[in-house]
Amino acid sequence: MREPRWFQWVRGVGLCLLTLFTVIPLYVMVTTSVKPLADVQDTFQWLPSALTLEPYVDMWSTVRLADYFVNSAVVSLGAAAFSVLIALFAAYAISRYRFRGRDAFRFTVLSTQMFPGILFLLPLYLIYATVGQATGIVLQGSHIGLIITYLTFSLPFSIWMLVSYFDSIPVDLDEAAYIDGAGPVQTLWRVVIPAAKPGIAAVSIYAFMTAWGETLFASIMTDSDSTTLAIGLRDYSTQSTVYWNEVMSASLVVSIPVVLGFLALQRYLVQGLTAGAVK
Repeated sequence: MREPRWFQWVRGVGLCLLTLFTVIPLYVMVTTSVKPLADVQDTFQWLPSALTLEPYVDMWSTVRLADYFVNSAVVSLGAAAFSVLIALFAAYAISRYRFRGRDAFRFTVLSTQMFPGILFLLPLYLIYATVGQATGIVLQGSHIGLIITYLTFSLPFSIWMLVSYFDSIPVDLDEAAYIDGAGPVQTLWRVVIPAAKPGIAAVSIYAFMTAWGETLFASIMTDSDSTTLAIGLRDYSTQSTVYWNEVMSASLVVSIPVVLGFLALQRYLVQGLTAGAVK
């Protein structure tokens, strides 16, 4: 069917506006990161009057950016690894086995996605404090405490996503593996997981990105030794000065791991998110 000319114009204008809406903030971030501080504090200019790479050098000494980077990497990679590992076994059990309480478990997991995350902030804080007093295990302000916190967000979504993906994998593959003498764990490891790489990649990226940019829980659950990047960027603001050019340069640098991971796994991510959409 031939599209009317007015529709083509409206579509073109709409796409251009959406592109500008997306690109302009990134342009302002990039140009601000290469401006001298005096230019940034002056009236905003679309084109920099001078270019400098000093913000990319000074940002490492103005605040403890390297320490924040390590903390974010440990927490995000830990949350992603545990989320994928636990979700694999849980999703495989839900997808392949019928047991008592299966539907109740699925509903409970899904129901956690209905509530805003801030509702869990105070209960988690009290639980961590109680565990610390009773056992001496310090969760408040530790990496493992923040990893457990992020699992409460990423794990339910990961389980549901992998269940949908496992359902799209023929059960005949499992039965063929059983006939060859494989057990449930061997079947999961050697048959199901290789066939579910796109779904696993999508879950990994989701869990990593959820932890990498989270600020609400990180602002409460961390201390000076476990501060993450999302919280550490506030240190570029002092009572007298805000180092906007260093904030922008640091924001660009800390985005690199997420962008590289997304580009590397983009093919698997699209397949994983669309798995089971059309059957």
